[in-house]
Amino acid sequence: MELKKNPKANVGRNSSLFFAIGLALMLFLTNYAINYKTYDKSLIDIGTLDMGDELEEEVPITETIATPPPPPPPPAAPEVIEVVEDEEEVEETVIESTETSQDDEIVEIEEVEVQEVEEVEEVPFAVIENVPVFPGCESGNNEAKKACMNKKMNDFIAKKFNTDLAQELGLSGIQQIRVFFKIDKNGDIVDVKARAPHPSLEKEAMRVIGLLPKMKPGKQRGKAVRVPYYLPIKFQVQD
Repeated sequence: MELKKNPKANVGRNSSLFFAIGLALMLFLTNYAINYKTYDKSLIDIGTLDMGDELEEEVPITETIATPPPPPPPPAAPEVIEVVEDEEEVEETVIESTETSQDDEIVEIEEVEVQEVEEVEEVPFAVIENVPVFPGCESGNNEAKKACMNKKMNDFIAKKFNTDLAQELGLSGIQQIRVFFKIDKNGDIVDVKARAPHPSLEKEAMRVIGLLPKMKPGKQRGKAVRVPYYLPIKFQVQD
């Protein structure tokens, strides 16, 4: 008995391809079956809208009452013209000429002296061109003169100020006095003011500042000016 199968046919030649196709098809069907959802359909009754009977608004019938026109204005009274006899004398104003003639005398006008008002300028110590010069600080530039002036003033106040006054007043600790004064255009000390914890310390500070020597005034653009100055005095009371 002869076999009907062709010996040259290879059955397992495309088996892997068919397996892959079948596997992909099964995965697709499985995913679809898992994600498939169904919903219950229910009827939604939205009801009926009843507008009701339309309201008919009755518009009242109004009657227009015609107002009578205003009465005409009364006729204007005729103007009464009075005739006045021209008997009064009217004085005429004579306008004299202001021009002078050769016969008029010329009055000499005296010259009036106008006193010039001296303008007092004030320039802060920090920005003045030429600072006031304390005796003994004539050399050096502007900054050197400032430093010398500060040192000379501190040494002067340390010698002249009565520090025992604070202890006599019953004060203790560090005492600070703020002194304000001005160096005028003549180099003199003016407008001295002081702020201290006690009025006696203020008077003492003003007394010492009044003992400062005469200085060379500060100058701005070559002109002597007034210069304000701030000097703090600070010392500690010995227990």
